[in-house]
Amino acid sequence: MDLSSKQVVGWALSKQPNAQLAKDALSNAISRHQPNTNQLMFHSDQGVQYCANAFAQYCKSNSITQSMSRRGNCWDNAVMERFFRSLKTEKLNYQSFANHNEVVENVESYI
Repeated sequence: MDLSSKQVVGWALSKQPNAQLAKDALSNAISRHQPNTNQLMFHSDQGVQYCANAFAQYCKSNSITQSMSRRGNCWDNAVMERFFRSLKTEKLNYQSFANHNEVVENVESYI
């Protein structure tokens, strides 16, 4: 999410929160918007997918500064916490999905 515009700039979904998921979401943002990555900061919580060496190396290889919230402090990442709360309460919590593709379609329509 771009903190200035509050727009989702890249995203990905997976059945597992791993480094590949984080890389896919960041890669999606880079390919869609083609920013000067030397000026980018990627801020996240300290989830396992963001702490993984593979993700840190991906950021480093793209000259992206990686920043993380303090452990257990949701306020450091409040914008994303709010986005996911809204996504869940407005779109996902009250529906049943037959498969992963239906979840992807619903998230894509929300974004």
